[in-house]
Amino acid sequence: MTAVELARLQFAATTGIHWLFVILTMGLVPLVALMHTRAALTRDPVERAARERMTRFWGQLYVINYAVGIVTGLVMEFQFGLSWSGLSKFAGNVFGAPLALETLIAFFAESTFLGMWIFGWGRLRRGVHVTLIWLVALTAYASGYWILVANGFLQHPVGYEVRDGAAYLSDFGALLTNPSALLALAHLTLGALTTGGVFVAGVSAFHFARGTQETVLFRRSLRLGIVVGAVASFFVVIVGNLQFPLLDRTQPRKLAALENSGVAPLQAQLAARFGPGDYVPPHDWLRISMDVMTIVGNTVSTITFFAVFLLWKDLLVRRRPLAYLMTAMIPFPFLASVGGWVFREVGRQPWLVYGQLKVEDAVSHVSRTALAVSCATFVAVFVALAVTNWTLIARFARRGPDATQLGATEPPADDGPVDGPDRSEPVPAF
Repeated sequence: MTAVELARLQFAATTGIHWLFVILTMGLVPLVALMHTRAALTRDPVERAARERMTRFWGQLYVINYAVGIVTGLVMEFQFGLSWSGLSKFAGNVFGAPLALETLIAFFAESTFLGMWIFGWGRLRRGVHVTLIWLVALTAYASGYWILVANGFLQHPVGYEVRDGAAYLSDFGALLTNPSALLALAHLTLGALTTGGVFVAGVSAFHFARGTQETVLFRRSLRLGIVVGAVASFFVVIVGNLQFPLLDRTQPRKLAALENSGVAPLQAQLAARFGPGDYVPPHDWLRISMDVMTIVGNTVSTITFFAVFLLWKDLLVRRRPLAYLMTAMIPFPFLASVGGWVFREVGRQPWLVYGQLKVEDAVSHVSRTALAVSCATFVAVFVALAVTNWTLIARFARRGPDATQLGATEPPADDGPVDGPDRSEPVPAF
């Protein structure tokens, strides 16, 4: 493999694995926030305790995914300097601003709010505590927005001017309102909610298939997950189709390559404009990734739609094969989202910044051996983190709410009379 191919493989593998963490984080946190809000608004103490228990169970799964996923995000940041110094040289003045804001939001604001929420159980007022988890959700999507602003510039560069071979920001408003970023954000939001809803529904259905005693908790979770998954998966298809007119205006060769028609005139036009080269993205990659996204996505939308009606008379609860079907659907939204990501990125080839900077010109001037070592190291680390993450999630999801440590309280110290009053405050153990 050439140095360019190794750099592309490294970034594609690590970004793809990191994306699996991101989409579950963004899909799960709004559901946890809804659960916590419902608990805080409940007046009956027994009912409120039950809903808080539900919040802590799903919140712990979210925290596990976030904690491991943020490590992959930190590691991935190093790749820009290690492998893609040409991108920083050409577009750093434009590309760097949204990346810096994403880092500040994700690694500082979001992490701070989440830490306060984790350790706030039993210490903060309910209103303040609920506000924190909503701030976590808000900063998660704000972080996603800034990433898509950066990626949108790569897909459809706007708001810049080139001076002395480097791009400089000339219109910050145009960068922020880039349609390539805004439509992608809507698509991402709905895809993430689909992932979170199917995950919650699938884990809940798994417990019913095993004959759980936590029927109230998992029935509520099952209903929430299916309804959110059904609504979000329906609209994600609609928003996805809205992006084709934009692609026709900004990246016509991507659609031409996808349909494998009208490629030759576009190739000749681009070769005349930019010089000799292959400017048509690979048809097979585009077609396969598009088919994965659409077929799997439509399958999820169809099944969740019918699952809404199966909630009537608890058919999903009482029919074990249906419960196992919902559990088996958990990986489907992940597959569809990865297919969409491949379609979006491969369709930009051979450009890194569309029409301005080719991939081969953006790779750092390092040896092929160095890139091979870094590629193997990065991929191994990311695979290990992914295995660790899903092992922990599966373990705590299978154990159920009794194994939840988030918000659990330690017994008071035995420093007073055995039968005396217990005036100790709860201390979070997680």
